[in-house]
Amino acid sequence: MSEAFGPDFITLTDEDGQQFELELIDSLEHNGTVYHALFPAEQEGEEQDEEEMGLVILKVIEENGEELLSTPDSDEELDEVYQLFMDRFYEEEE
Repeated sequence: MSEAFGPDFITLTDEDGQQFELELIDSLEHNGTVYHALFPAEQEGEEQDEEEMGLVILKVIEENGEELLSTPDSDEELDEVYQLFMDRFYEEEE
């Protein structure tokens, strides 16, 4: 993923209407589905606790012709995709 123009940020709105910003770290396709690895964006002047700093994995789904982001359907799907991202991250470090 090129960072020639800086990081990519995505603003999401949860079920309660609360907005939060995530920084897109990487994307991959697995079994015909696109997944994004994201980290919560640091807000200026705002402290984040360590629990909010974890990796977020979302998948792209299509609903009514529109692309939406959703959480993986199962813990197994999440674990599998998480491992794929970790393998890519460690591969890039070497």
